[in-house]
Amino acid sequence: MTSEKIATVGKHEPVLSVQGLSTSFLVDGAWKPVVDDVSFDVHPGETVAIVGESGSGKSVTSLSIMRLLQKDTSRIEGSIRLGDRELLTLPEEKMRRIRGNEIAMIFQEPMTSLNPLFTIGDQISEALLCHSQMSKADARAETIRLLEKVRIPSAVSRFDEYPHRFSGGMRQRVMIAMALASRPKLLIADEPTTALDVTIQGQILDLIKTLQEEEGTSVLFITHDMGVVAEISDRTVVMFRGKQVETGQTVDIFRQSKHPYTRALLSAVPVLGSMQGYQRPLRFPIVDNATGLSEKPVEVADTVDKVDVPVLEVKGLTKRFEIYSGFMSRLSGRVHAVEDVSFDLRKGETLSLVGESGCGKSTTGRAIMRLTEPDSGEVLVEGQNILALDKQAMREMRRTVQMIFQDPYASLNPRMTVGAAIAEPYIEHRLGSTRDAKDVVADMLEKVGLTPDMAKRYPHEFSGGQRQRICIARALALKPKVIVADESVSALDVSIKAQVINLMLDLQQSLDLAFLFISHDMAVVERVSHRVAVMYLGEIVEIGPRSSVFENPQHDYTRKLMAAVPVPDPDRRRTKLSSETGELKSPIRPADFAVPLREYREVSPQHFVAL
Repeated sequence: MTSEKIATVGKHEPVLSVQGLSTSFLVDGAWKPVVDDVSFDVHPGETVAIVGESGSGKSVTSLSIMRLLQKDTSRIEGSIRLGDRELLTLPEEKMRRIRGNEIAMIFQEPMTSLNPLFTIGDQISEALLCHSQMSKADARAETIRLLEKVRIPSAVSRFDEYPHRFSGGMRQRVMIAMALASRPKLLIADEPTTALDVTIQGQILDLIKTLQEEEGTSVLFITHDMGVVAEISDRTVVMFRGKQVETGQTVDIFRQSKHPYTRALLSAVPVLGSMQGYQRPLRFPIVDNATGLSEKPVEVADTVDKVDVPVLEVKGLTKRFEIYSGFMSRLSGRVHAVEDVSFDLRKGETLSLVGESGCGKSTTGRAIMRLTEPDSGEVLVEGQNILALDKQAMREMRRTVQMIFQDPYASLNPRMTVGAAIAEPYIEHRLGSTRDAKDVVADMLEKVGLTPDMAKRYPHEFSGGQRQRICIARALALKPKVIVADESVSALDVSIKAQVINLMLDLQQSLDLAFLFISHDMAVVERVSHRVAVMYLGEIVEIGPRSSVFENPQHDYTRKLMAAVPVPDPDRRRTKLSSETGELKSPIRPADFAVPLREYREVSPQHFVAL
């Protein structure tokens, strides 16, 4: 925060004042405190970040402010003031007028926030119509403008599409457009950039800053990403196990943090460029939250099998989605989601797929698993083309290849306990008895940083990060040879992310596991990968050894991805957070479009770049 901004903040009454906030949940007939005596102010035009691990009380704090917790099982105490109004004593009817109008919120998991039965255009328009006298035609035009503002390609045509047709990052952009629709006084952003690639993340942060400059909007930014905190926040509140352990100017928090937990958080942050000189993946330092001390990171053993046949080979994989329009619903075009993608993966190797949301990373992973049937190509698992397998044979193959999905809540059955969810594949594949499955569940929960007694709980009782850990435990229970990890650690805070990745590296070493690691987090990709493939508009534009790609990027798009990574240092904050990336082109092509043949040049051993 500049000295001018500090002076301005000091002259104005806070937009939001939270004093002595304590929130408890009713558990087994007793009140369990989740947030304990939290106090902070948010002034006009100011960004305050709340940072901490999953389960620390960050999201519960925001839900308490919005009064979105269930009344009969939650208790909120203290004071929450919006200007001169006390929100905790406000009648529900008046509070409803404030939500989405004066206070808007961007939630952590977009798929659970969007109604799958309505188009995204109708859902954003509804927010506009509820809080203004706008006509339907004007609401449609404003919705299209908002979609363009958050860089959704072909906004006019995508107005009428449903949430399931969007990638995770695209769905989060829709949520951001909806929140910005009413130009609120206070924007509460609960992990708004977690599902976004680095370039879109930078653009969304720019968008929030622009809104602040134009409208004087205040922002309460909830995140576990210390790089984002360094880039955008003026002041920072650090939470640990429901308590506020440190508060101060963001610059001071990073330069001279006083609490051991704050130092532990900062020590666990992966920094792009820190892998120079290392040829193999590097374990994350495990930090003691009590002391803030960490051990020196250790380079893993050489696990890649360079002799045997690759455990996974993908050849010419292609997937297109047809678009129908007009009165007769005629074929008008195709989304070229995956276009002639080829790579191989060996035992003990991690190949990372990186790129912007909507580039085809997740569709590639789903096509490999045949959750989305590819149009053409081959997927060979241990030499066998799985695209030719029948239903029963494919079921057996899924013991060999498992997938960790991007959205943890959508991939867990809300009616099953997490113990039953983890045990289900183990029992279905007849790997042991029900009693054996209980032991496996307990072991897997402990390995991903949870406790065995949590097996009796349901998914809604966990935070977003904890749910992702449960999904990872479920995939590991079958001890597969290949794991397709689709943004598997993007929802995790830095210290748990470090623990889970170290676990994956340990399992890779002990079980010769191969990982197809799909991610937008370039700093993590640099840390865990043996090789890296960069995807753009459904195609691989650069692929090679991790050290070669990161230290000598050849394709313009690869360079732009790396330049957009936020730096966990407020002294290196950029005026514009997102580097110039140009317009994000659309993967939609005319129905008669002829795909040109892609040629590659080898710039160094095994390092190829598209021409």
